[in-house]
Amino acid sequence: MQKNILLTSFATWKPHHITNSSDDMLGYIINSYKKPLHYLRKVPVDHEQAPKKVLEKFNELRPDILVCCGMAEKRKKLNLESRARLGEKTIETGVDLKKLAKGLTMTRVSHDAGKFVCNTLYFKALIHMKKQSHGCVFVHVPVLTTDNVEPIKSDFISVLDRLAEIM
Repeated sequence: MQKNILLTSFATWKPHHITNSSDDMLGYIINSYKKPLHYLRKVPVDHEQAPKKVLEKFNELRPDILVCCGMAEKRKKLNLESRARLGEKTIETGVDLKKLAKGLTMTRVSHDAGKFVCNTLYFKALIHMKKQSHGCVFVHVPVLTTDNVEPIKSDFISVLDRLAEIM
């Protein structure tokens, strides 16, 4: 059975950003992924608005899997985030990230979703998804260059395919 997947990306948030690599990745996927996906692109980089908009879209579409994407300027590979923290609370994804990343050269499992809007969105999305028994993953996308875009895009597509298989 085909799985419904909702992919989200962020808008830019710093003056020197021309684009956001998370949104760039979704742009590549729209043009190359053969299976149907749902998209919510350029979510505002705001601790209140980001979760609100993403969860509204989730509730509207009711997908099987939510994949939130954010930009990680200092990272070199796709990072599949295992957990999010808010204050003293930590919540982990129920998705087997090691299985998703196995054998992929440009993908790793991370245990640090950061301390910014990505982490806030992931925390609130994980709480919402756990109540509904849906899969939720956060993927940090490095800055994309002519040297890394193809292998990272290939890994991202593999992650999507594997998600659809295991969920």
